Amino acid sequence: MKVLVTGAAGFIGMHTVNHLIRLGHEVVGIDNLNDYYSVDLKIARLRQCGILHHEPDRHVVFSISYHKNYRFIKLDLLHQELVLKLFAAEKFDYVVHLAAQAGVRYSIENPFAYTESNITGFLAILEGCRQNNVEHLVYASSSSVYGLNEESPFSESKPTEHPISLYAATKKANEMMAHSYSHLYQLPTTGLRFFTVYGPWGRPDMALFLFTEAIVNNKPISLFNGGLMYRDFTYVDDIVDAIAQCLFKPAQADADWSGAAPKSDRSSAPYRIFNVGSSQKVKLTEYIDAIEEALDKKAIRNYLPLQPGDVPSTYADTESLNTFTGYQPRTTIRQGVNQFVNWYLEYDQQVKGNLTLAL
Repeated sequence: MKVLVTGAAGFIGMHTVNHLIRLGHEVVGIDNLNDYYSVDLKIARLRQCGILHHEPDRHVVFSISYHKNYRFIKLDLLHQELVLKLFAAEKFDYVVHLAAQAGVRYSIENPFAYTESNITGFLAILEGCRQNNVEHLVYASSSSVYGLNEESPFSESKPTEHPISLYAATKKANEMMAHSYSHLYQLPTTGLRFFTVYGPWGRPDMALFLFTEAIVNNKPISLFNGGLMYRDFTYVDDIVDAIAQCLFKPAQADADWSGAAPKSDRSSAPYRIFNVGSSQKVKLTEYIDAIEEALDKKAIRNYLPLQPGDVPSTYADTESLNTFTGYQPRTTIRQGVNQFVNWYLEYDQQVKGNLTLAL
């Protein structure tokens, strides 16, 4: 199959591309390589997918790099005409849409970046899929859509009309936009609500990266809400397994769905929503304990109030996904944290070594 993966130089994108390549599919990845965080890290991820001797030019609008059954294209989804031309030329069978402006707190500082990337960019993908008969669109949603919902664990069938950050609101908007296209054009779409993804090659603004970096460098770590934060930490390999399992099982209309008693995770259109988590509610301080154990070093803990846009607790009910695909997360917190710490220490030494050579 020919699969398009957007956000291919991102954290989840890189792992998804590698997984699909290993399965033998022809993969095309696109990313705009923006500077929200280190572009060098994104380039390093591309190298992990085989893009070695044909690095993309980060200063041009459009460029193509090749490696075996993988092609990477530097392209911003806001260049809608180029996106639609790409769809028309390639005739993708399936699309995995992971490109987005991430970060809850950053959405408070730079709101327009979120509507441009997460709303307008997603619309370009929907149009590309509609116009070219894509068999299935799987896209990244987020646990943040649950917002003020306090019923735990979070279930896909429950309301999500009260997001508390613009980032969450754009992810909720994606789900509604996808449904409209599923309804109007019979485009099969599946939204995956990811719960606190972590693992090697993670983003520098994510908690695990920030905590590990701080502990290694003898700097304090910030624990918001006095450390009383709970997360359903999900290892990236488990996330990628769920993406692949869903991708090749296109959403179908639910014949039993009724507008008189609607369920929000399915529809009379070919539309589905699934949680993807570990189904474990882990206290943030326990997560830090695992990092300390992996590093054999104690953290300097700085307890702070809850930040705007943050939710104190996330916890996924994944029964629906398990029933549909047989999904079962395999990675424990300590296994996953160890994998990340080992990667981080090696990557950190490479970065420092490159800086030394540059000087």
